Amino acid sequence: MDLIFADPPYNLQLRNDLYRPNLTKVDAVKDRWDKFKGFAEYDAFTREWLSASHRVLKETGTIWAIGTYHNIFRIGKIMQDVGFWILNSVIWEKANPMPNFKGVRFTNSHEILIWAARSKEATYTFNHHSMKLLNDDRDGGLQMRADWHLPLATGKERIKANGTKAHSTQKPEALLYRIIMAASNPGDVVLDPFFGSGTTGAVAKKLGRNWIGIERDKKYIKVAQKRIDAVQPAGEEAIHVEKRKQARVPFGALLENGLLRPGQSLYFAKNGTRAKVLANGHLRCGELTGSIHGVARALVDNAPANGWDLWFYRDEDGKKIVIDELRERLRANAGTLKR
Repeated sequence: MDLIFADPPYNLQLRNDLYRPNLTKVDAVKDRWDKFKGFAEYDAFTREWLSASHRVLKETGTIWAIGTYHNIFRIGKIMQDVGFWILNSVIWEKANPMPNFKGVRFTNSHEILIWAARSKEATYTFNHHSMKLLNDDRDGGLQMRADWHLPLATGKERIKANGTKAHSTQKPEALLYRIIMAASNPGDVVLDPFFGSGTTGAVAKKLGRNWIGIERDKKYIKVAQKRIDAVQPAGEEAIHVEKRKQARVPFGALLENGLLRPGQSLYFAKNGTRAKVLANGHLRCGELTGSIHGVARALVDNAPANGWDLWFYRDEDGKKIVIDELRERLRANAGTLKR
């Protein structure tokens, strides 16, 4: 598998009905599949599906798991135990959360996603340019943050069966759209081991990915199949959009074409550390000398680092601008580039 998205049972441990102040009953998650005898049983269940996921995931694949405070911390610990390497935790901030009707806690307005690679050494897909373009920023120059403000699945998006919600924890398509765009490519295989109403399959089909869904409840299978059959996939020209397919531009081309000059200062995004541009296209930062990527990696303790996104220069007005904008300027004028 190239990508796994898992939305396992929350283990909410609900025992009694919940009512609103007007005494109407809340349609809470009280399904049989969310019932466990205790933490030990839930942990054993979690270890079993995570171990199986680790076994079938490609070396270059990643997994996303989503949950609430009831279960996500237990999932994260077991993910590490079975060998996954955590890349990010992402906060899904719900634009329209259910209030805490009893008024005894804060409104639970978010869920947490854990994104992990198969191992610490693994290389993996991250379409960061596509994520930048999905931001509100018009020019696609801002990196996407790990807090996502997205609405719940409501209205026409909410799948109904006999006039009621077909699935109590249906996720919004916007959430899966972002995950699948970020961590897979057209033609990849996306696995959802808790398929439910089929959101993962529907979005995967729209984006030109193959999908596998695992679901034991026949009523959910029927709902998901009908939903996915109605999806019209996008054409080939619409889904191959990642900028990594564009012409390669070496950092030295910025010097050759006069967009940067030897001796000019660049500034590191995370802390403003200054580096000097050398005539050969390397950077010198204190005792460090190397490429824009190599020096950036050294400054973040050898974590993966893309220098195009992490180094900034100052324009004539003193404004800091990411050097990737200079690369895009060269691409836009490819016919006049000095080689």
